[in-house]
Amino acid sequence: MKPEEIIVNLYIKMKKQLLLLSAFLFLTAGTLFSQQKVWSLEECITYAIDNNIQIKQQVLQTRFQENTLEQSKLSLLPTINGQATHTYSFGRALDETTYEFTENQNIQSNSFYAGGSTKLFTGLQNYNTIQKNKYQLLASEYDLQNIKDNISLNVALAYLQILLNKELVATTADQLQITKQQIEKTRKMFEAGSVAKGNLLQIESQAAGEELQLITLKNQLDISYLNLTQILELNTPEGFAIIAPEISIDTNTVITGKVDDIFLQAQGIRPEIKSAELYLSASEYDLKIARGGRSPQLSMSHSFSTRFSDIAVKLSAPMDKYTFGQQLNDNINYGVGFSLNIPILNGWQVNNSISNSKINIEKYRYTLEGEKKQLYKNIQQAYADAVASLKKYGASMKAVASMQESFRYTEQKFNVGMVTPVDYNAAKSQLLSAQSDMAQAKYEFVFKTNVLNFYKGLPLSLK
Repeated sequence: MKPEEIIVNLYIKMKKQLLLLSAFLFLTAGTLFSQQKVWSLEECITYAIDNNIQIKQQVLQTRFQENTLEQSKLSLLPTINGQATHTYSFGRALDETTYEFTENQNIQSNSFYAGGSTKLFTGLQNYNTIQKNKYQLLASEYDLQNIKDNISLNVALAYLQILLNKELVATTADQLQITKQQIEKTRKMFEAGSVAKGNLLQIESQAAGEELQLITLKNQLDISYLNLTQILELNTPEGFAIIAPEISIDTNTVITGKVDDIFLQAQGIRPEIKSAELYLSASEYDLKIARGGRSPQLSMSHSFSTRFSDIAVKLSAPMDKYTFGQQLNDNINYGVGFSLNIPILNGWQVNNSISNSKINIEKYRYTLEGEKKQLYKNIQQAYADAVASLKKYGASMKAVASMQESFRYTEQKFNVGMVTPVDYNAAKSQLLSAQSDMAQAKYEFVFKTNVLNFYKGLPLSLK
């Protein structure tokens, strides 16, 4: 092999290796970046809205409604259709020029037609159809916003559930660590003959129970991560992490607004209410469309036609060749007509259509009323839960402070053998239970106040 070829081959191999190395580094960097990314609540909500399947389906439904509205407007235009035919005739045939029959002759002919109709008056059905479709399009857009809002609330709830489970895991892990330290102290005391072996066994039993509880809480934390990543439409929760902001609650916080005031504010902005109102308006136009079926309908027809036949002759000059273009020009025909259709009896279809439209109006009125009542109940429940969780949080704070002091005192007495392991474990369990109650009350208050703010038109936030 020549030296130049060796150099070229080495260059090609080095280039391939560099490309593979670059690709590997790029993919590795991308993987590390995705694993190291820490998601905020706002980022989770934005990502869920951009990737949720239900939202994408509603976007398509909204586009479908846009097309329906556009088509109802275009229906006002005249219809025009064209037709062209080429015919072979054998045997006895009609000469359309002289209108005489020919015998045993093969004929080729062409005909061309363009025509259609224009609806001049249809009882305002076209206009009312356009108005109905406008309302349905707006309602579909509000339906889309309502789905986005529900997804946002689900994301916030799942996000806070992770924060709660993380706090419970941390609290239980701290308590388990204290128990393990106590095991070592008790073992030394047992070996020194200061306490009975039963004390050591009871503390070890307590540690085993706390380890089981910790495993359970960690499983719940994993499930809460899985739940949030599924809402976000992520393939796996592996490497997924969220920001854990500092959340502090002032027990002197006052929940602003009353239920009725919040409801009146929400009623004017909530998409589910707006959507129900728009569907009701659309159903009222449906009734107008149905009543338009009783009205006479006036339409205009228009047409243009011409024809050619290979046996046709020119009447003014029978011996001359009658060309294709000459025939088409001589046989041009225009036509305009008007027709008035008066409905008299059509199997009671118009009356039944009117009756069904009235029923639909009542149905949508009940739907609107139901949406308002459900919104009021949701606000009422969120308000009551927020008040209750704030009270529970305040009581839990006092309970935790008191039980921490009580446990510290019990632990000191246990270390000198003045308290049995049963009393020590009871004090420890009470403290852990109070800490769990306080964490649950805190995150429930945060979520419920966010729900109330959401109904007021404020964005979800943990700040």
